[in-house]
Amino acid sequence: MAMNGGEGPDSYVQNSTYQRGIVEAAIEKINEAIANHFDINALSISPNAICIADLGCSTGPNTFRAMQNLVEAIKLKYISKGGNTKIPDFIVFFNDQVSNDFNTLFKSLPPNRQYIAAGVPGSFHGLLFPKASLHFIHSSSAVHWLSNIPMDVMDEGSPAWNKGRIFYTNAPKEVKDAYATQFAKDMESILFARAQELVSGGLLTLFLSGIPDIISNSDSHTGIEIDMIGSCLMDMAKVGLVNEAKVDTFNFPLYFPTPKELTALVERSEYFSFERMAILKNQKKHVTLQSPSMRALFLRAPFEGLLEKQFGNEMMDELFDRYTEKVARSSFFLNPEIDKTIELFVLLKRKI
Repeated sequence: MAMNGGEGPDSYVQNSTYQRGIVEAAIEKINEAIANHFDINALSISPNAICIADLGCSTGPNTFRAMQNLVEAIKLKYISKGGNTKIPDFIVFFNDQVSNDFNTLFKSLPPNRQYIAAGVPGSFHGLLFPKASLHFIHSSSAVHWLSNIPMDVMDEGSPAWNKGRIFYTNAPKEVKDAYATQFAKDMESILFARAQELVSGGLLTLFLSGIPDIISNSDSHTGIEIDMIGSCLMDMAKVGLVNEAKVDTFNFPLYFPTPKELTALVERSEYFSFERMAILKNQKKHVTLQSPSMRALFLRAPFEGLLEKQFGNEMMDELFDRYTEKVARSSFFLNPEIDKTIELFVLLKRKI
């Protein structure tokens, strides 16, 4: 699954303003991580280059902003050492699914960038790089995507069968538990792979959507918005525009953990020291997405590819037109202060 490519009106490039806000809010966290936890004296830097990876980079321009800031922060660290400390070269590896629009990504590379750029297609749920080859791994708005839909939610004979719904937000406990189990498996795989790829003392920063420990899944705006897509699909099924059985077997591969959940999963890893977790002070969606049509495009850019595979390209305009109409009447759009979705920052350091 990849974001909508190109630079057209439905593309991720044109509809990732909210994600851009996350990148901007993360700059301070990245700078602090480099200043306080990136030990250039202890790191193994050979040949003379710092190797950085951005996992789930999509098509830009947000990834370029994040990578440029990261490179500048590391350079500042070297400069602060003074003396004859030589600033190394930088290599940035841009990673996303094989179906990602890498052509648009590399066509948009900043001409004055301070690093050598390379593309690495493939799933970050497994190994992508040689052992001990990276010094810093960054990922923003990516690791809340699951590697697979939990099998139980698609099994008619399972207590977790998610009939008539496409997400776990307002589903029975068994559905939510199936999603949580899949997320836990994925985090274990992600952390194991990154531990192989990072040098001792290397840093891993993750930025992902979540919900506070004290609220229910139904209070997550993103979850409610996905549920609304499901409601539109069921409306279309009732009038024969889509097959209801296809709705019953379709589920979104996303999971939004609580800080407590994520902390427990990270602390299981024997490979990393847990340096820090924080909640970003990013702009909420009602600030960056001020109209129902903008909210629809915000979801269409990442979700259309998945929906097309299940329901067909010819249904997409109808689906998102219906969604736009429902958003305009929705409580989460009319009363944005109820939005409880949070963006989590996690900093991990590869143990020596």
